[in-house]
Amino acid sequence: MARIAGVNIPTGKRVPIALTYIHGIGSKFAHQVCEATNIDVTRRINELSDAEVLAIREYIDANFTVEGDLRREVQMNIKRMMDIGSYRGLRHRRNLPVRGQRTHTNARTRKGPAKAIAGKKK
Repeated sequence: MARIAGVNIPTGKRVPIALTYIHGIGSKFAHQVCEATNIDVTRRINELSDAEVLAIREYIDANFTVEGDLRREVQMNIKRMMDIGSYRGLRHRRNLPVRGQRTHTNARTRKGPAKAIAGKKK
């Protein structure tokens, strides 16, 4: 099993698909990694040599922010918005949708299960 950026990559999958298991690398960047390291996109992870896996690992380390560093950076950005009191920060603080969605109905994923209001029914 190949290990890149602290993640165990599934061996039976094609290289670009397997690279998307790394947080911070999607389909576009996975294809970019394959192109830069001259690895055919139809090959599978278990068909790669140790040198090719090392080339992928080094390219990702040099060019992308992934996994723990990326998660930390995103959390710091959210904390900064909350600290300066921006609208988006306030929405994060109140656990409400941040990107303009309606909350009169729906938004249950973000708000949690519905809470009964006493004396509402007539």
